Amino acid sequence: MTEQLISVTKARLTFAGRVVLQDVDLVVNRGEIVTVIGPNGAGKSCLIKGLLGLIRFDSAVIEKRDNLKIGYVPQKLHIDDIMPLTVSRFLKMVPAVNAADIEQVLQQVKLQNLQQSAIQSLSGGELQRLLLARIILQKPDLLVLDEPAQGVDIIGQQELYQLITSVRDQYHCGILMISHDLHLVMEATDRVLCLNRHICCSGHPDAISQHPEYLRMFGAAMDGFAIYTHDHDHEHDSHGNVVPLGTGCQHWDEDVGCRQDSCENSEREHG
Repeated sequence: MTEQLISVTKARLTFAGRVVLQDVDLVVNRGEIVTVIGPNGAGKSCLIKGLLGLIRFDSAVIEKRDNLKIGYVPQKLHIDDIMPLTVSRFLKMVPAVNAADIEQVLQQVKLQNLQQSAIQSLSGGELQRLLLARIILQKPDLLVLDEPAQGVDIIGQQELYQLITSVRDQYHCGILMISHDLHLVMEATDRVLCLNRHICCSGHPDAISQHPEYLRMFGAAMDGFAIYTHDHDHEHDSHGNVVPLGTGCQHWDEDVGCRQDSCENSEREHG
């Protein structure tokens, strides 16, 4: 039986007399990934913030499951450069976690070798995985992710979306996210909501990719990209080449190369 976690009906929002959202409906169920896509200024972030109570809709009917626990990763997180905050210390700030919990979640997001690294030294992809690790430790029923792959390179995006899917599968939570990565997000979501102040179309990715409203909005942007779904039966090495599962480098950083001297993919061997 489907368990509804959160929904909003007839959401309307205006700013300075300008309509931002008009009659928007959205439902997220347990165990599914729902992705909101749309052009800049479409109201995507406003929809999520209104749903979370961070801003107030002009009018809407919001329903939440009793005792719903929500984990939210915003689009941007500013951390002062002089703040002495390591990866491990950042995760220890989550209530009721211990060292074993932190070790386990860092293994899951492939940051186990960076426990003592300063957060400011992390790459864009590493920071996003750290923020996701912090949310996992909170064991939410619903994860809300605003542009989780923003500023992450193409290989990092693929890995991040695979991680998001694995989190859904492991914890059977609902996931609501905003994304601009059209060529990747269609294979990493169960349901798509195409928003441009109102709902243009919604449904399964395969159906949405052929919908006239979707093609009208994104057709030009998708030239040269194929939208498809597939199972991930491979991974990528440090150069982005496809390799069998379990043989890719797990220590690679886009800025400094391999972080582990003992790895056969070390920077020295790559030249």
